[in-house]
Amino acid sequence: MTTTPLRIDIISDVVCPWCIVGYRQLKKAAEASGTAVDIHWHPFELNPSMPAEGQNMVEHIMEKYGSSQAESHANRDRLSAIGEDLDFTFLFADDMRMHNTFDTHQLLHWATLKGKGDDLKQALFIAHFTHCRNLSDPDVLATIASEVGLDRAEAEAILIDQRFSDQVRAEEKFWTQQGITGVPAMVFDRQHLVTGAQGVDNYANILSQLTQGGGASE
Repeated sequence: MTTTPLRIDIISDVVCPWCIVGYRQLKKAAEASGTAVDIHWHPFELNPSMPAEGQNMVEHIMEKYGSSQAESHANRDRLSAIGEDLDFTFLFADDMRMHNTFDTHQLLHWATLKGKGDDLKQALFIAHFTHCRNLSDPDVLATIASEVGLDRAEAEAILIDQRFSDQVRAEEKFWTQQGITGVPAMVFDRQHLVTGAQGVDNYANILSQLTQGGGASE
């Protein structure tokens, strides 16, 4: 068991199903092996040009990836089954929408400064995938922020004045310049990049390799 937490930087988007899957798999592996981890979330927008009203998710997936409706539904079923094993509920609906997430990343930046970054991140994943809440709606976002103990009025003000937009854009640019083109992307101990949801066993092997010699983050 490591005594110093292993730093893991996770680049992700809250409308990315494999991001929550990968995170839950990583956490399960860490808990099973007794590995202490120090998670740092970073922004990535799957659809930076998505309009405010969003787009039907099935239509979006079919357009973006060239998949058929049957393939899209099969992928939903697969994700739902994986989610069950990880105690995460995916409740996909035909009218579910893909949203622009830039505002969510601004609130996450603020929440991290307040020590609530992980709380808000998990709440946003659940809001989108389990409860189909509209993450393009400022009122919904402010409500979710208040539900994890953040100040609703301040959340509303942030969404109006966009005070963290430059910081979020700069961080997004930093990670794309590091070669990140898809998520989830995890950087272990500031040097080992792992992309995609790898599965509990693979994450357990990664953690074991990085901690065997006592190597850990600063």
